[in-house]
Amino acid sequence: MSLWLTMLAAGAVTFAIRVSFIGLAGRFSAPPWFSRMLRFVPVAALTALVWPDLLVTAGAIAPDPARLGAGVLAALVAWHTRNILLTIACGMAALWLFQWVLR
Repeated sequence: MSLWLTMLAAGAVTFAIRVSFIGLAGRFSAPPWFSRMLRFVPVAALTALVWPDLLVTAGAIAPDPARLGAGVLAALVAWHTRNILLTIACGMAALWLFQWVLR
C-alpha cells in the first residue's frame, strides 16, 4: 500500500510542477539571466547523455577506443558541417568501422 501512495504522491508532485509552468506561461516573465541560462540546457542534457557512453566501459572509467574515436569524429563533423543527420550517419559509420577494425 505504501508503494502505491509513494507513486501517487510522486505523480501528483510531478503533475503540479508541470501544470504550474503551463498556468504561469502568460503571467510570468523570466528574468534575462534565466533566459540566457536556458540556452545551455540542450547542450548540457546532450553532454550528460553522451559522455558516459564514451568514457565508461563495464562500470569503470575506461574509454573504449572505438566509441571514443567515433565520438571525436562525430564531434568534428558536427562542428564543421552543423548537419545533424550527417553527424549521426558519420558517427555510426565510424563506430561500426572502428569496432570492426579494433576487435
